[in-house]
Amino acid sequence: MTLGATVFGCAGPVLLPEEAAFFREADPLGFILFARNVETPAQLARLTADLRASVGRDAPVFVDQEGGRVQRLRAPHWSEWLPPLDAVARAGAGAARMMWLRARLIAAELRAVGIDGNCAPCLDIATEVTHPFLRNRCYGTDPTTVIAMGRATADGHLAGGVLPVMKHMPGHGRASGDTHHDLPSVTADAETLRRTDFAVFRALSDLPAAMTAHIVFSAFDSEPATCSAAMMRVMREEIGFGGLILSDDLNMQALDGTLGERAARAIAAGCDIALHCKGDMAEMQAVAGAAGRLTPAAATRAEAMLAARRTPDPVDLTALRAEHDALIGVGHG
Repeated sequence: MTLGATVFGCAGPVLLPEEAAFFREADPLGFILFARNVETPAQLARLTADLRASVGRDAPVFVDQEGGRVQRLRAPHWSEWLPPLDAVARAGAGAARMMWLRARLIAAELRAVGIDGNCAPCLDIATEVTHPFLRNRCYGTDPTTVIAMGRATADGHLAGGVLPVMKHMPGHGRASGDTHHDLPSVTADAETLRRTDFAVFRALSDLPAAMTAHIVFSAFDSEPATCSAAMMRVMREEIGFGGLILSDDLNMQALDGTLGERAARAIAAGCDIALHCKGDMAEMQAVAGAAGRLTPAAATRAEAMLAARRTPDPVDLTALRAEHDALIGVGHG
């Protein structure tokens, strides 16, 4: 049977029997974890193993471990990281190396508990209007910097055996609203977007997976990119992205309609995967029913993404950590 065109969360730190039964039937491509799912390394390793056992295969398990405010695994069991924009500023000329080291170290911590996908790099360009929820999660204020930092971050994750999911395609930095609560509209003209925001994603279009932005780009369509066939054409044809496209979290209030309607619109527009993060059983059932199964093209892209997972390169993590800390000064946040 073809896998479900979904990635789901679960409600808490332990996989419940009813969740395992649902996942066995819905057979999502993979799973995503949040702070509510995280307690200790031993608990988290059990949870990721149980999630995979529920579908009977080595399904990818994702998380948002950007560093700074968006970091689901935290002290005392895991490292605390500076917000990316701050870390890049601290490292100066050594920023690209620092970001590779940071990603490689994050990947090691994730792999140790069974997580093999990270929703990073964040390729949005910070601007004077970028909403505070996003700004210090960005890597820079110009395309050249963001491309360099994004490439280093992606490469560090891949070297550590973790799949990078670049976001928020085709660019979130010009949005002044928070998509958790509102639907922002970007009014920049098409050529400006192609030269800046879109150019960053074009430069990293070889990566295996990307997450959409719940933003309207009025130069192209009146629908948010996640649910816009016109914006999917931009991502596939202009940006040239051939990898797996995941929606951003369908629970975010930038989107209207029921969860089932949101999932159906995203898949119809061209998203490969409907992402639902909340772990609410009734909502997951609605999303699974609306999203259906992977199309043949989406299944091929999913297989290519999974093939990009590899055994981590052997490294001296202590030495890498010392080099990272030296590049950003005393301590690491």
